[in-house]
Amino acid sequence: MPSIHPSAVVETDSVGVGATIGEFSVVRSGAVLGDGVTIHPQVVVEGGAEIGEGTEVLPGSYIGRRPRAVGAIVREPRFRETLRIGAGCSIGAHAIVYYDCEIGADTLVGDAAAIREASRVGEHCVIGRAVAIDRDVQIGNETVIMSTTSVASKARIGNGVFIAQAVITTNDNSLGANGWVDELIEGPTIEDGARIGGNATLLPGVVIGRGAVVGAGAVVTRDVEDGTTVLGVPARPVTPRA
Repeated sequence: MPSIHPSAVVETDSVGVGATIGEFSVVRSGAVLGDGVTIHPQVVVEGGAEIGEGTEVLPGSYIGRRPRAVGAIVREPRFRETLRIGAGCSIGAHAIVYYDCEIGADTLVGDAAAIREASRVGEHCVIGRAVAIDRDVQIGNETVIMSTTSVASKARIGNGVFIAQAVITTNDNSLGANGWVDELIEGPTIEDGARIGGNATLLPGVVIGRGAVVGAGAVVTRDVEDGTTVLGVPARPVTPRA
């Protein structure tokens, strides 16, 4: 039997064996909680959210936020009112996972991180504290993204990638002057095994090749070939010491 605190609002019948729902949490009709899921106090889980076996959601998190367009937003959000968080995950305190997201098994999402609609995060990943993942981002398996990094819409990140703290990725060479023109928006691609140093900036559409290294503080304005190390502003390849 699940353990549900008397102050919690639980509208779904799909709560697994051994699940725990803490004080003042809200679990809406249509949500599915697997066996052994732990929902800490003051969490909101909207209908259509599926949380896998053994996953823990820490206090204050919002699972299933609807993206909203107001007068300042020119692009009308499009999304499905479903999301899936795999088994064995940990979702940090005050994290926000929007509708139409998927998070693979055994992934850690840090405190105050945000994952926008239409994004996919693989298995065995780390999404650090206060990381912002914009809409329509694809992240492979076993990738680590450290605290306060910003991942722009339409970025593509492969398997086994390491991205250090405070990295900035961009997707619009017009700096917003043209509004949202979908075919002109292009985030960077970071291929399998690449490593990005702290405070680096990746410009729209650049490709960081397999196993490449971008040094701390670099500004990447053009593609980086497989296995290449680049440093500086603008980033340029360096020759390894003999």
